Amino acid sequence: MPIAYVSQTGRGSTDALIAAAVALLRPRGLRLAGTVQRDVARAGRSLCDMELCVLPDGPVFRINQDRGEAARGCRLDGGALEEAVVEVAARMAGAEALIVNKFGKLEAQGRGYVPLIAEALERDLPVLVGVNGLNLPDLLAFCDGMATALPADPQAMADWVAAQVPERR
Repeated sequence: MPIAYVSQTGRGSTDALIAAAVALLRPRGLRLAGTVQRDVARAGRSLCDMELCVLPDGPVFRINQDRGEAARGCRLDGGALEEAVVEVAARMAGAEALIVNKFGKLEAQGRGYVPLIAEALERDLPVLVGVNGLNLPDLLAFCDGMATALPADPQAMADWVAAQVPERR
């Protein structure tokens, strides 16, 4: 099962690792499907906007709800995330690898990117996933313990994906 994950503590650090790995993969000419997340600071606000960039070239979806500065709890806009998943699904046919910026709360419930991850694994495509410590047990259960932990190093992550693709070309 060609699935690997990376998990880093600190707000946005796993997203930055995934984005850096994708930046290293782009010049290699691999056909990637999936998403990377970027956080966009907002003037006068302590919380940023979260944007998902669909690989390889967009569109971009804002996946957070603006619930105000004092709001607490989950800000995820599940509908926007599902729209991004639909866009990724439309690009799966020609993909050589799937990049999932985050195995999060929806994926832990069997939704979100789970069908695309399953499709990629059925097609024997490598899957690189970001995950936080809270959702790691759910990812490992989904993968039946077969996922590979990668170091928090974009070059190692990119090398893992690239090494999986020639075996399948």
